[in-house]
Amino acid sequence: MSTLRIAEIFGPTIQGEGALIGLPTVFVRAGGCDYRCRWCDSLHAVDNAHRHGWTPMETRHVWAKVRELSGEVPLTVSLSGGNPAIQPFRALIETGKPEGYRFAMETQGSVARDWFDLLDMLVLSPKPPSSGETVDWARFEECLEAAGPARCVLKIVVFDEEDYLWAKAAAARFPTLPLYLQPGNHTPPPPEALDAAIDMEGILQRMRWLVDRTAEDRWFAPHILPQLHVLLWGNRRGV
Repeated sequence: MSTLRIAEIFGPTIQGEGALIGLPTVFVRAGGCDYRCRWCDSLHAVDNAHRHGWTPMETRHVWAKVRELSGEVPLTVSLSGGNPAIQPFRALIETGKPEGYRFAMETQGSVARDWFDLLDMLVLSPKPPSSGETVDWARFEECLEAAGPARCVLKIVVFDEEDYLWAKAAAARFPTLPLYLQPGNHTPPPPEALDAAIDMEGILQRMRWLVDRTAEDRWFAPHILPQLHVLLWGNRRGV
Protein backbone atom coordinates (compact mmCIF):
# COMPACT_ATOMS: atom_id res chain seq x y z
CA MET A 1 0.00 0.00 0.00
CA SER A 2 1.19 3.52 -0.80
CA THR A 3 1.73 6.15 1.89
CA LEU A 4 0.02 9.53 1.65
CA ARG A 5 0.83 12.77 3.47
CA ILE A 6 -2.51 13.92 4.83
CA ALA A 7 -3.27 17.38 6.18
CA GLU A 8 -6.84 16.50 7.11
CA ILE A 9 -9.77 14.22 6.32
CA PHE A 10 -13.21 15.60 7.07
CA GLY A 11 -16.89 15.43 6.25
CA PRO A 12 -19.37 14.57 5.13
CA THR A 13 -20.15 18.16 4.27
CA ILE A 14 -20.99 19.92 1.03
CA GLN A 15 -18.61 20.70 -1.80
CA GLY A 16 -18.32 24.45 -1.57
CA GLU A 17 -17.30 25.46 -5.08
CA GLY A 18 -17.17 24.65 -8.76
CA ALA A 19 -19.06 22.07 -10.77
CA LEU A 20 -20.04 19.92 -7.76
CA ILE A 21 -21.13 22.77 -5.49
CA GLY A 22 -23.64 21.62 -2.87
CA LEU A 23 -22.88 17.92 -3.33
CA PRO A 24 -22.35 15.87 -0.12
CA THR A 25 -18.65 15.06 0.02
CA VAL A 26 -15.86 13.67 2.18
CA PHE A 27 -12.61 15.58 1.72
CA VAL A 28 -9.14 14.06 1.73
CA ARG A 29 -6.73 17.00 1.87
CA ALA A 30 -3.14 16.13 1.01
CA GLY A 31 -0.18 18.04 2.42
CA GLY A 32 2.30 19.65 0.04
CA CYS A 33 2.17 21.82 -3.06
CA ASP A 34 4.47 22.88 -5.86
CA TYR A 35 2.87 26.37 -5.94
CA ARG A 36 2.93 29.24 -3.45
CA CYS A 37 -0.03 31.40 -4.43
CA ARG A 38 -0.07 34.79 -2.73
CA TRP A 39 -3.70 34.42 -1.69
CA CYS A 40 -3.79 30.70 -0.86
CA ASP A 41 -6.62 29.91 1.56
CA SER A 42 -5.24 26.47 2.49
CA LEU A 43 -1.75 27.30 3.68
CA HIS A 44 -1.98 24.63 6.37
CA ALA A 45 -1.81 22.10 3.52
CA VAL A 46 0.78 24.00 1.46
CA ASP A 47 3.39 25.78 3.52
CA ASN A 48 6.25 23.69 4.88
CA ALA A 49 5.85 25.53 8.17
CA HIS A 50 2.83 23.29 8.76
CA ARG A 51 4.41 20.01 7.61
CA HIS A 52 4.60 18.79 11.22
CA GLY A 53 0.81 18.64 11.08
CA TRP A 54 0.74 16.36 8.02
CA THR A 55 0.24 12.72 8.92
CA PRO A 56 1.85 9.92 6.88
CA MET A 57 -0.97 7.42 6.36
CA GLU A 58 -1.14 4.17 4.44
CA THR A 59 -3.88 4.09 1.84
CA ARG A 60 -5.84 1.48 3.81
CA HIS A 61 -5.98 3.77 6.83
CA VAL A 62 -7.10 6.73 4.72
CA TRP A 63 -9.79 4.57 3.19
CA ALA A 64 -10.92 3.30 6.58
CA LYS A 65 -11.40 6.91 7.71
CA VAL A 66 -13.39 7.80 4.58
CA ARG A 67 -15.70 4.80 5.13
CA GLU A 68 -16.09 5.69 8.80
CA LEU A 69 -17.03 9.30 8.05
CA SER A 70 -19.48 8.33 5.31
CA GLY A 71 -21.07 5.59 7.41
CA GLU A 72 -20.06 3.21 4.61
CA VAL A 73 -22.62 4.89 2.35
CA PRO A 74 -20.99 5.70 -1.05
CA LEU A 75 -20.65 9.39 -1.87
CA THR A 76 -18.17 11.70 -3.58
CA VAL A 77 -14.62 11.84 -2.23
CA SER A 78 -12.78 15.06 -3.05
CA LEU A 79 -8.99 14.88 -3.29
CA SER A 80 -7.65 18.32 -2.50
CA GLY A 81 -4.61 20.07 -1.11
CA GLY A 82 -2.18 21.64 -1.59
CA ASN A 83 -1.75 19.91 -4.89
CA PRO A 84 -3.07 16.36 -4.58
CA ALA A 85 -1.47 15.42 -7.90
CA ILE A 86 1.92 15.14 -6.19
CA GLN A 87 0.59 12.30 -3.99
CA PRO A 88 0.12 8.62 -5.01
CA PHE A 89 -3.69 8.43 -4.97
CA ARG A 90 -4.13 5.57 -7.45
CA ALA A 91 -4.57 2.89 -4.79
CA LEU A 92 -7.17 4.91 -2.88
CA ILE A 93 -9.26 5.42 -6.00
CA GLU A 94 -8.94 1.78 -7.03
CA THR A 95 -10.05 0.75 -3.52
CA GLY A 96 -13.06 3.02 -3.37
CA LYS A 97 -14.59 2.83 -6.82
CA PRO A 98 -15.61 -0.85 -6.64
CA GLU A 99 -17.55 0.06 -3.49
CA GLY A 100 -19.52 2.73 -5.37
CA TYR A 101 -17.64 5.82 -4.21
CA ARG A 102 -16.95 8.59 -6.72
CA PHE A 103 -13.71 10.59 -6.86
CA ALA A 104 -13.14 14.20 -7.82
CA MET A 105 -9.87 16.10 -7.68
CA GLU A 106 -8.85 19.73 -8.07
CA THR A 107 -5.36 20.64 -9.24
CA GLN A 108 -3.68 23.61 -10.89
CA GLY A 109 -2.58 21.38 -13.76
CA SER A 110 1.15 21.42 -13.11
CA VAL A 111 1.71 17.67 -12.56
CA ALA A 112 0.14 14.92 -14.71
CA ARG A 113 -0.43 11.42 -13.35
CA ASP A 114 -1.42 8.22 -15.10
CA TRP A 115 -4.26 7.65 -12.61
CA PHE A 116 -6.18 10.80 -13.60
CA ASP A 117 -8.29 8.66 -15.94
CA LEU A 118 -9.70 6.82 -12.90
CA LEU A 119 -11.31 10.02 -11.60
CA ASP A 120 -14.98 10.79 -12.08
CA MET A 121 -14.15 14.50 -12.29
CA LEU A 122 -10.93 16.45 -12.72
CA VAL A 123 -11.17 20.14 -11.88
CA LEU A 124 -8.31 22.01 -13.54
CA SER A 125 -7.74 25.34 -11.85
CA PRO A 126 -4.90 27.32 -13.47
CA LYS A 127 -3.77 30.23 -11.33
CA PRO A 128 -4.18 33.82 -12.61
CA PRO A 129 -1.62 36.65 -12.36
CA SER A 130 -2.71 37.70 -8.85
CA SER A 131 -1.39 34.36 -7.56
CA GLY A 132 2.19 35.24 -8.44
CA GLU A 133 2.53 31.93 -10.29
CA THR A 134 3.00 31.29 -14.03
CA VAL A 135 1.09 28.50 -15.75
CA ASP A 136 3.03 26.02 -17.86
CA TRP A 137 0.39 25.34 -20.51
CA ALA A 138 2.26 22.34 -21.91
CA ARG A 139 2.05 20.62 -18.52
CA PHE A 140 -1.56 21.71 -18.17
CA GLU A 141 -2.41 20.01 -21.46
CA GLU A 142 -0.59 16.87 -20.28
CA CYS A 143 -2.97 16.78 -17.31
CA LEU A 144 -5.96 17.15 -19.60
CA GLU A 145 -4.68 14.35 -21.83
CA ALA A 146 -3.99 12.08 -18.83
CA ALA A 147 -7.59 12.47 -17.69
CA GLY A 148 -8.85 10.51 -20.70
CA PRO A 149 -12.53 9.70 -20.16
CA ALA A 150 -12.81 11.55 -16.83
CA ARG A 151 -15.11 14.55 -16.86
CA CYS A 152 -12.92 17.68 -16.90
CA VAL A 153 -13.89 21.24 -16.04
CA LEU A 154 -12.01 24.54 -15.87
CA LYS A 155 -12.19 26.69 -12.71
CA ILE A 156 -10.50 30.07 -12.39
CA VAL A 157 -10.31 32.40 -9.40
CA VAL A 158 -10.67 36.10 -10.27
CA PHE A 159 -9.55 38.95 -8.04
CA ASP A 160 -9.29 41.89 -10.42
CA GLU A 161 -9.46 43.10 -14.01
CA GLU A 162 -6.09 41.59 -14.90
CA ASP A 163 -7.25 38.20 -13.64
CA TYR A 164 -10.52 38.60 -15.54
CA LEU A 165 -8.81 39.26 -18.88
CA TRP A 166 -6.40 36.39 -18.20
CA ALA A 167 -9.35 34.09 -17.48
CA LYS A 168 -10.94 34.99 -20.81
CA ALA A 169 -7.72 34.15 -22.64
CA ALA A 170 -7.25 30.91 -20.70
CA ALA A 171 -10.82 29.81 -21.38
CA ALA A 172 -10.34 30.51 -25.10
CA ARG A 173 -7.58 27.88 -25.12
CA PHE A 174 -10.06 25.22 -24.00
CA PRO A 175 -13.45 26.20 -25.41
CA THR A 176 -14.97 22.74 -24.93
CA LEU A 177 -14.35 22.64 -21.17
CA PRO A 178 -17.21 23.75 -18.90
CA LEU A 179 -16.01 26.95 -17.23
CA TYR A 180 -16.46 28.12 -13.64
CA LEU A 181 -15.37 31.55 -12.40
CA GLN A 182 -15.01 32.27 -8.69
CA PRO A 183 -14.41 35.60 -6.94
CA GLY A 184 -11.25 35.56 -4.87
CA ASN A 185 -11.30 35.19 -1.10
CA HIS A 186 -10.06 38.59 0.07
CA THR A 187 -8.52 37.60 3.37
CA PRO A 188 -6.84 34.18 3.39
CA PRO A 189 -5.37 33.10 6.74
CA PRO A 190 -1.83 34.31 7.44
CA PRO A 191 0.83 31.57 7.57
CA GLU A 192 0.82 31.48 11.37
CA ALA A 193 -2.98 31.07 11.60
CA LEU A 194 -5.20 28.10 10.86
CA ASP A 195 -8.46 30.07 10.93
CA ALA A 196 -9.25 33.68 10.09
CA ALA A 197 -12.19 36.03 9.76
CA ILE A 198 -13.08 37.11 6.25
CA ASP A 199 -14.11 40.32 4.53
CA MET A 200 -17.54 39.02 3.55
CA GLU A 201 -18.68 42.27 1.97
CA GLY A 202 -15.47 42.45 -0.04
CA ILE A 203 -16.07 38.95 -1.44
CA LEU A 204 -19.69 39.78 -2.28
CA GLN A 205 -18.61 43.01 -3.99
CA ARG A 206 -16.14 41.01 -6.08
CA MET A 207 -18.92 38.56 -6.94
CA ARG A 208 -21.26 41.35 -8.05
CA TRP A 209 -18.48 42.97 -10.07
CA LEU A 210 -17.72 39.66 -11.80
CA VAL A 211 -21.38 39.12 -12.71
CA ASP A 212 -21.65 42.65 -14.11
CA ARG A 213 -18.31 42.40 -15.92
CA THR A 214 -19.19 39.22 -17.81
CA ALA A 215 -22.64 40.57 -18.68
CA GLU A 216 -21.08 43.78 -20.00
CA ASP A 217 -18.76 41.72 -22.20
CA ARG A 218 -21.60 39.44 -23.32
CA TRP A 219 -19.38 36.60 -22.14
CA PHE A 220 -22.01 34.00 -21.36
CA ALA A 221 -19.85 30.86 -21.23
CA PRO A 222 -18.88 30.79 -17.54
CA HIS A 223 -20.81 29.64 -14.52
CA ILE A 224 -20.13 32.32 -11.87
CA LEU A 225 -20.25 30.96 -8.34
CA PRO A 226 -19.03 32.00 -4.89
CA GLN A 227 -17.26 29.72 -2.45
CA LEU A 228 -20.39 28.49 -0.67
CA HIS A 229 -18.44 27.07 2.27
CA VAL A 230 -16.83 30.47 2.87
CA LEU A 231 -20.24 32.16 2.92
CA LEU A 232 -21.44 29.60 5.47
CA TRP A 233 -18.37 29.08 7.65
CA GLY A 234 -15.72 31.63 6.72
CA ASN A 235 -12.15 30.36 6.53
CA ARG A 236 -12.59 27.67 9.15
CA ARG A 237 -10.77 24.42 8.53
CA GLY A 238 -12.57 21.12 8.16
CA VAL A 239 -15.78 22.40 6.55
